[in-house]
Amino acid sequence: MDATEAETACFESGIKFGTLYHQFAGTPVSPDSAASLETAMAEAIENQPHCVDVTVDVLADEIAAALAEQSADYLELTGRFMEVEMVVEYEGTRVETSMSMEGDYPMMRVDSVK
Repeated sequence: MDATEAETACFESGIKFGTLYHQFAGTPVSPDSAASLETAMAEAIENQPHCVDVTVDVLADEIAAALAEQSADYLELTGRFMEVEMVVEYEGTRVETSMSMEGDYPMMRVDSVK
């Protein structure tokens, strides 16, 4: 059985989220570098096929608060410190996805399939 266009579009979204998260998790980040990291992450993922839009919000205020409790000037990027929205289009199917913390886990979800 062949995958439907919607299933393929959702699969493509998952691949892009996996790439985004696992490529950038662990990157050293500070409040001063948050904006440039957001841009780098979004532009890297937008290079992939079928990806039409990526918005990355590296939570500089959350990073600053975490840094106030430690001696280093930076920390490692994790899902706790970012929110992401992504749009993938495949053969006329548009999938809108997002990632945010759900408890202590960075939950990636399909928000809509059109």
